[in-house]
Amino acid sequence: MPSVFSERLRAALAPPRYLASPLSGIDISTSGVKVVRLVEGPYGFLLGDYAQVRLPLGVYTDGEIIDRSTMTGALVSASKAAGIADANVALPESKSYLFETAAPGTKKEEWRIAVEQHLDELVPLPPAEISFDIVNVGQNSQGNALIAGIGFARRIVDDTLSAFDQAGIGVRSLEAETFAMARALLPTGDTSTALIIDVGKTTTKMAVVTNRIPRFATTFGIGGHALTLAVQKHFGVTEAEARKVKAERGIVPAPGNEDYLAAMLSTVSAIRDEISRRLEYWQEKATLSGHEPVSHIILAGGNASVRGLPEYLEGVLKIPVSAGDVFTNLASRDTWIPPLDYTESLAYATAIGLALRDTVDPYA
Repeated sequence: MPSVFSERLRAALAPPRYLASPLSGIDISTSGVKVVRLVEGPYGFLLGDYAQVRLPLGVYTDGEIIDRSTMTGALVSASKAAGIADANVALPESKSYLFETAAPGTKKEEWRIAVEQHLDELVPLPPAEISFDIVNVGQNSQGNALIAGIGFARRIVDDTLSAFDQAGIGVRSLEAETFAMARALLPTGDTSTALIIDVGKTTTKMAVVTNRIPRFATTFGIGGHALTLAVQKHFGVTEAEARKVKAERGIVPAPGNEDYLAAMLSTVSAIRDEISRRLEYWQEKATLSGHEPVSHIILAGGNASVRGLPEYLEGVLKIPVSAGDVFTNLASRDTWIPPLDYTESLAYATAIGLALRDTVDPYA
């Protein structure tokens, strides 16, 4: 989307490329701050630099900054490490409200006015407390524009901007993380209906996207850390050792692995059930409302690389599941070697999607 804040839109007359700021994105999650900077190579865009500063639990919870001082320090450290002074910034899915409606008119300004007139029916907040943006996704039988929109409480927007102001980092635009993930993981021009599942440390985010635009999104409170705790409990090891075991064994059956696998699957099944319930809701909605059903599933996030997870989910959900490629819209890997290894790269989908925002005219 162009922005959650109209005043944060990019200038209509962009500066020449040699004067423009780097293509950069900053993603904040429970586990840490992730920053990327893209550069333009002879065959397309490349990952110029990246950085991650981990956050202690409790600094950023349920999409809100709890410890401002620690967060500001992490933002400063990460941005300096990646060599950026400003960036496109993600807003949390868990604090967003996606909506769909129809609006008369032919221009975005007309659609916004129409949406504002019944915003209280679309977002469960007082209209004066909402920041929202919209994009045209088609036309209905009456000739009105079909609109996909997203709203945030103004306090979430203001709090995010305040933290970046304190860190001395310019905010070029604000965007919901689900929009950024779709831009990174799906090829330009992709028109499919896909389910993106971001398996984080303490939460799992789901977004159904069509034409790379989110149409349904949700977050539930189980993530990869629950698998780490299951390994810790089973083997009686430290968290660091448990993460290593999780990475090496995953959920792949092996001789003598039965007890370990049972411990892991008891947690994985909880994640599976939450995904299945929400996917079933969308598939039923698609049948009734004319939306396309999900045709494939893409995994991303810091815990998406657990061995055997795509195969396990595909066997249960009966839909093709694959781990994502965050470099899909960068230069062909035949021409460069990413500095991030594949497993680590899955945690950078949102940040890379944010940086790619300035390479296109998003949702014009």
